[in-house]
Amino acid sequence: MSDSSSKASILLVEDEENLHEALKLNLELEGYAVTSAFDGAAALKNVHNEYFDLIVLDVMLPEMDGISITETIRLQNTEIPILILSAKSSSADRVLGLKKGADDYLTKPFNLEELLLRVQKLIEKNKKLQDKSSIGDTYVFGGNTIDFKGQEAFIKNGEKIQLSKKETMLLKLLIENKNEVVPREKILQSVWGYNVYPTTRTIDNFILNFRKYFEEDSRNPKYFHSVRGVGYKYSE
Repeated sequence: MSDSSSKASILLVEDEENLHEALKLNLELEGYAVTSAFDGAAALKNVHNEYFDLIVLDVMLPEMDGISITETIRLQNTEIPILILSAKSSSADRVLGLKKGADDYLTKPFNLEELLLRVQKLIEKNKKLQDKSSIGDTYVFGGNTIDFKGQEAFIKNGEKIQLSKKETMLLKLLIENKNEVVPREKILQSVWGYNVYPTTRTIDNFILNFRKYFEEDSRNPKYFHSVRGVGYKYSE
């Protein structure tokens, strides 16, 4: 991997120690930062506390199998790519893994080079999705200018508004996903982080503030929309 300044991070969940060590070593040689987990509880704890670019997940684990772990992760995080490793090679097992939310499924024994290639592809694909519409330091719409770096906004009447860090992060997230509904879970994960889950009410209050700042008529919003039961959307 060329960019050593920001290593892609991988959570490796495999309870067979020799295989775990071999995989960890080879992934690190490719330039990835690898976090180890040997069972489901440790895997879920890691996912809850940290951001990963990819999870490599064995199916046969003590106490909680890889399919259940995938299901649990997907309830909170729809973004993170999951590559399942399994000794079960039947198409029914593969379909089940993919159905429950895995992005890829590799049966054991596997070719190391193939594994590394699949890991690289999944991480690149995810990075493209994350970066697909990264915006600059300032953004202009409807006579309003947002300065993300300075955490401030200049609204139509020339008034300057100081934005909080969370307001700035939420604005950036919504604008980067212009015309798409951003799910509540993604907002909570991206803006508030895994460990602190405010209520949906909190996001609603932020959206009400944005309408007050930026809309001509806050009761009839043009830019900031709540989509009941799903999430929030910025549109132009």
